[in-house]
Amino acid sequence: TPVTLADREAEEIMRRILKAEAPRDAIIGEEFGAEEGSSGRTWVLDPIDGTVSFVAGRPIFGTLVSLLVDGWPVLGIIDQPILKERWLGARGQPTTFNGREVRTRLCGELAEAALATTGPQYFDDHQGAHFMALAARTDHRRMMMGGDCYNYGLLASGHIDVVCEAGLKLHDWAALVPVVEGAGGLMCDWNGGPLHAEADGHVLAIGDPARLEDVIEALACDH
Repeated sequence: TPVTLADREAEEIMRRILKAEAPRDAIIGEEFGAEEGSSGRTWVLDPIDGTVSFVAGRPIFGTLVSLLVDGWPVLGIIDQPILKERWLGARGQPTTFNGREVRTRLCGELAEAALATTGPQYFDDHQGAHFMALAARTDHRRMMMGGDCYNYGLLASGHIDVVCEAGLKLHDWAALVPVVEGAGGLMCDWNGGPLHAEADGHVLAIGDPARLEDVIEALACDH
């Protein structure tokens, strides 16, 4: 994906703040890679998640900031500066949207679910076939393409039900886990396993955890 001057300068500013405030912590950023630390804590930065949308002037990109402890996400922020929207999630705390608590919504059955993904171009043929098997079991009339991190904020606020992605890097998803799970949802890989720093980039966000088995079963259809 493209890289802009804004991507690089935003990450440089965040790194300067972290080095001043938490000098023992490690940092991983999309633009400038990893810097080692000694505290067991790692900050993960994506200065502009959705650069294509940013360049096009679509206000659905976001800045992602996450804190990992021993590889597990414990704090996450999705910030959309144009719309002035911010989701904040922290382990053991309810997720907030602009300071107010939000919750995912219930979904009685998978056929009623609104499904979202950033775009079909991010799936290879094999992944795309499995995604379409899932899409066939959801309410395809409400399926959404595009959105990047904004989809996960919408899910946390109870507007959509499932997000399915592949090929994500740590900086793409780490901040999303505390946001979604603090709102009552679930994030996992395509096998239902928890997302750790070593995860392979196959990512699911499910607003109603009761639908987990249905989503996994639909994705696992043979093609």
